[in-house]
Formats: sequence, structure tokens, C-alpha cells
Amino acid sequence: MFTRRLFLTLLFSMLASGIAHSETAYEPQKVVYHVNYYDPQLQTAALRNIQNHINAVGADKLEAKVVMHGDGVSLVLDPDYLEDTKMKSASADANMQARIAGLKSQGVVFEVCANTLNGRDIPRDALYDVSDSDIVPSGVAELGRLQQQGFAYIKP
Repeated sequence: MFTRRLFLTLLFSMLASGIAHSETAYEPQKVVYHVNYYDPQLQTAALRNIQNHINAVGADKLEAKVVMHGDGVSLVLDPDYLEDTKMKSASADANMQARIAGLKSQGVVFEVCANTLNGRDIPRDALYDVSDSDIVPSGVAELGRLQQQGFAYIKP
């Protein structure tokens, strides 16, 4: 009798947790992550947040963008080019490049502010895996535009 009750209790718990999980399945999301700070530890944490977001929602249901401007462009700045710019640091070492590549392979788009590139003398070839199409006229204006298009704003 005790074994049967235990079995039924466990079975009910498993079914209930399955129901709860299916009710918390996420709908498709559009998000923009805002990075405008130098700190490589915070930048790494932001990229980890994005990966956790993908893991929770699913890459197929998440449209994610990272908009960098000001100090945040250091996230994709190759350290070998730092000296020739007006930046204080460059975070795009091999470890950071691997993190960025992993996120890009899951559909995350990284956008860079042209105003920052011009104002801080950063050539595009100093940036890790940034094409002309990844450069936006203004990082702040891009954040506003994306929010108008329904992207949720996240500042990690």
C-alpha cells in the first residue's frame, strides 16, 4: 500500500512538473542588449546572460542584438590595435572572440556605433568580425529604433 502511494505521488509530481514546464514555454522574443562599458568581466557576464537567454527561449525563438557604443566598442576591439585608437582598453582577445563567435553562430547580431568609431579613431579592421553591415550610424539612435520595433531593452 505504501509503495503504491509513493508511486502515485511521484507520478503525480512528475506530471505536474511537466505541465508547469509546458506552461512556462517562452513565446518568440526580440531583445536588444546594450553594452557601453569597458569592464571585460562585465562584458563577459553580458555574453553569458545572452547565452542563458538563448538556452531558456531557444535560438529559433529569439531575435537578439547587441548594440555597442562608446566604451562598449572595446568588446570587439582587437588588443593589437588599441594603441592607435582613443580607447582605454580592448577586450577582443581569443577567449572573447570565441564567445562572440559562439553567439553569432546562434543568430545573435552585434552592431557597432559609427559615431564611436569616428570619434575614437577606430578603423573597422581593428574590430573582431565586424562587417560594414554591422555598423550603425548611432548606437543610441539604434537602441531607440529597435525599441520602436518591439525589441525589449536589456542592460546587463
